[in-house]
Amino acid sequence: MKILLLYGTTEGQTRKIAEFVAKRLRDIGDAVTLIDATGDTTLVDLRAYDAAVIAASLHAGQYQNPVVHFARVNHAWLNMMPTAFISVSLSAAGTDPEDLKGIADCAERFKAETGWTTPTVHQVAGAFRFTEYDFFKRWVLKLIAWEKGVKVEPGKDVEFTNWDALAATVDAMRARFAGMTPRA
Repeated sequence: MKILLLYGTTEGQTRKIAEFVAKRLRDIGDAVTLIDATGDTTLVDLRAYDAAVIAASLHAGQYQNPVVHFARVNHAWLNMMPTAFISVSLSAAGTDPEDLKGIADCAERFKAETGWTTPTVHQVAGAFRFTEYDFFKRWVLKLIAWEKGVKVEPGKDVEFTNWDALAATVDAMRARFAGMTPRA
């Protein structure tokens, strides 16, 4: 199966997740094209793919603008093929019902804004990338970590992505794709 995997990242965790997903799909024999949404996506022809996965990280309730733009411009074709959305956020690591509802609402708002009606949204936990933050952002995110009871060490990142759970998610997503045909 030929699969497009387009991603947007801010500090790099979503890229790491997208690379993991691409490798997992390639290991079972799929041809995966991995594209950073900040590049020139105008040359991406969705007709060349059997399925598409879009991954983006959530920051202050918003996904990366290039990902939103790509989904908005290509929603008609995305709606005719097997697709999945991987939403990466720190809130996905927790169990707070309000946080989980908040990230689900953000994904639904993204779908409404873009017109992409993917039936599958996978919430994946991200990371605190303290080594990537400026002073102010590092300070704010350390406060958030403290409020959530997360212990942090100076100068060290904290990763929450559950790679085993993500592998199972990718396997289930791929099985769903295999059972579908593009909606022409």
